[in-house]
Amino acid sequence: MQRLTASCLLLAMVASVAYSAVILDNGAPIKWADSAAQLTDLPVENGILNPNPWNFVHRMGFYRLLIAATDPYMGSMGTGATESPLWGLPLQFGWMQTSGRLADPTGATTCGLPTGDLTCISPQSWWGCVNHFVSVLPFLSAAQQGLFGPGVQVIMQVPEGSEGYCTNYADCTTSYADVMAKWDAFFQGLKASTESTLPDNEKKDAILGLYWAAHMASLHEAKNCKDKQSHYSGPEVNFASSWLNSAEYVSAANFQSSLDKSIMFLTPLPGRVLKDGDSAPNIADLSQEENHTLSVFSWMKSMDTILLGSLSGMWRSAMCSVTTREKGREMLEQLLLNPSYATNTFLSIITEMTTSC
Repeated sequence: MQRLTASCLLLAMVASVAYSAVILDNGAPIKWADSAAQLTDLPVENGILNPNPWNFVHRMGFYRLLIAATDPYMGSMGTGATESPLWGLPLQFGWMQTSGRLADPTGATTCGLPTGDLTCISPQSWWGCVNHFVSVLPFLSAAQQGLFGPGVQVIMQVPEGSEGYCTNYADCTTSYADVMAKWDAFFQGLKASTESTLPDNEKKDAILGLYWAAHMASLHEAKNCKDKQSHYSGPEVNFASSWLNSAEYVSAANFQSSLDKSIMFLTPLPGRVLKDGDSAPNIADLSQEENHTLSVFSWMKSMDTILLGSLSGMWRSAMCSVTTREKGREMLEQLLLNPSYATNTFLSIITEMTTSC
């Protein structure tokens, strides 16, 4: 198992606050120790990898294998063992599971419920559907690009109820050509980066740009999951929309979603599925930090709607250089993690940064 290192200060901070979201298990993503450490830990049939992407441990294994395969190319991210931007994916996936968002929202089965099988990801889950695009698709792309070695073939299992999801590289490329092309470009660019003569900060920025282009292409396919939102409450649907919208800001700043950074951003997310009547910042059984995060997400989405998309557009325009993207990442940390950071300060700085581009 890859050694995980997080700063003592960060772990002390996380341990000292009353957040409800659970994203770590002994310092690693949820079920990390049970997931595949090598390809042969996944099911194999006739020499072809045949994992079940609707099994939580199998899907977590995709992330563990992806991180191990790409780490040799991540030197520009920093000297630590957990600087890769891919760490944000398994941590986010773990939060979805522990907060109940991968369970069957229809109530027709016990898939994903404590009374049923907690390793089950419901094909009816909107969150599980969206995560399919940032787990299965990059894993298939990485295999095609030789990250796991030459000639590795993968065909995903199709358990009952999961029909309609792509299962192999050719299938996914036919259905989601742009998404697969961007993941291919990320893995190709990552391998090529070892020969680059750019300074490390520029090389890192270029790699993060390719990563977020692929990540956002995947998230934009969430429209294919929209019909599954009918199973959720209004507050949960609004939160899901705000959560997607927040990714526009994170991606434009080329956020380095390392283990430590991702912990800070994911820990304050709501630790349960939202119900009718939930209204931040006054949800009694959620922490102050969770209420604050929900309020900020809602504000950003509302402002974007009121301004006809110009807030996110202004933000993307302001993220016009390596320097402004570095400043943008600092601003996002302040906005999401510091309750005293005023939203009008955020707006004024964006306006100032946009004019300097």
